Amino acid sequence: MKRPIDPTPFDRARVPPKQNLLIMPLLWLWCWLATRPGRLRIHKVGMKGLKPPFLVLGTHHAFMDFYVTPLCLFPHRANYVSELEGFENFGEWPYRQIGCLGTRKFVNDLALVKNIRRCMERRGILVLYPEARYANVGTSSELPASVGKLIQYLKVPVVVLQMRGNYLQSPIWNLKRRRGVRLEATLSRLFTAEEAAALSAGAIQEAVQRALSYDEYAWQAERHMAVRAPWRAEGLELPLYRCADCGTAFHMASRGAELFCTACGARWRMDEYGRLEGAGRPARFPHIPDWYEWERTQVEAAIEGGTYGLDQRVHIESLPNAVNFIDLGEGRLRHDGAGFALTLTDYGEQAPKTLRFPPGATFSIHTEYDYRGKGPCITLSTPDNTYFIYPLEPGFNPTELQFAAEALYRRAMVRGDRPPRRPDGPPPAGRGAPGSGPELDRE
Repeated sequence: MKRPIDPTPFDRARVPPKQNLLIMPLLWLWCWLATRPGRLRIHKVGMKGLKPPFLVLGTHHAFMDFYVTPLCLFPHRANYVSELEGFENFGEWPYRQIGCLGTRKFVNDLALVKNIRRCMERRGILVLYPEARYANVGTSSELPASVGKLIQYLKVPVVVLQMRGNYLQSPIWNLKRRRGVRLEATLSRLFTAEEAAALSAGAIQEAVQRALSYDEYAWQAERHMAVRAPWRAEGLELPLYRCADCGTAFHMASRGAELFCTACGARWRMDEYGRLEGAGRPARFPHIPDWYEWERTQVEAAIEGGTYGLDQRVHIESLPNAVNFIDLGEGRLRHDGAGFALTLTDYGEQAPKTLRFPPGATFSIHTEYDYRGKGPCITLSTPDNTYFIYPLEPGFNPTELQFAAEALYRRAMVRGDRPPRRPDGPPPAGRGAPGSGPELDRE
């Protein structure tokens, strides 16, 4: 029987419960079983004698992160900041029982900040993955200034969880599990409560960015860890969407251990240690993250030259709560120097509207390469709704849109083009930009 549509917004202000003591043994057992094939090794640095409350900031590689983290914190319970997709997928009641706080990505959420504060006041542990999305090519993302401000505001000890191998075992562009990948995690104290209170937000931010930096392919080479899956390169064309030889975008493909361009015929082979070898000549970018960052420079150059832009038909689903996705049908997505403009007819409304997300309010975007088998998508969020946007035309790549959003945000910050914000109160949490959110036009 089809479930009735419920458009009621998620209750972000609801106080999160502590993790249910009765389910903790089962949770730890489940996590141990999930990490067993990777022979997880946990290292702890400067953690002796540290008791809650404290804040944990973790790197974000893959779904495996959620199995590794509880084992690193054992025997302590914790609360976790989670996007609403998990609540919808697994159910709100189970998610709250394992201590999750619901929020949306890349929005200012003062209700979340207040709940984080409540967790600290009741002497708990709060886990936050500030990158807010899985690693596209196994490298860390830039963190927003709100992370340093949040730490300064909370004035509690800060712990960083640096995980290794999670991306290599199951990269976002091909989630099939790779054998032979070992997992490691290091839990270390970064700040005492006194340091968090005394240091400037800028100094805190810089230290956190360093502590959460990683390069999975460099780590793989250092460990000389072989991944022998014969299909190991399949899907790599999703983040590496532009040919490094001819520069053509959206003509990359893969098969087995090979990546190739259908426009010029150039081919590369991914070896067992994550390096790219050219066919008959040295590869321009043997290190995969270097190719990825080169693509970023191409998008930035297009923006500077005034040639960047996207305007196409898209399919839109909304997620207002932890109950259901709502199919909104066809809409239109535009992206240029003015930011994102999403035209849609929302559930229960008769006329289309356009939501505008200015560059200064869009620090980054959430990207997926094949979300629940529906294909590539990005999400744009308001405080009370998240819109999942799927292409209906060629020329849509989540990584290119991410690069463009981040470049346009940096330009807006240089110009001082910041949307208005509250003059006082707690800082925004997670990956939200320092703005007031999207603007609305009726059409």
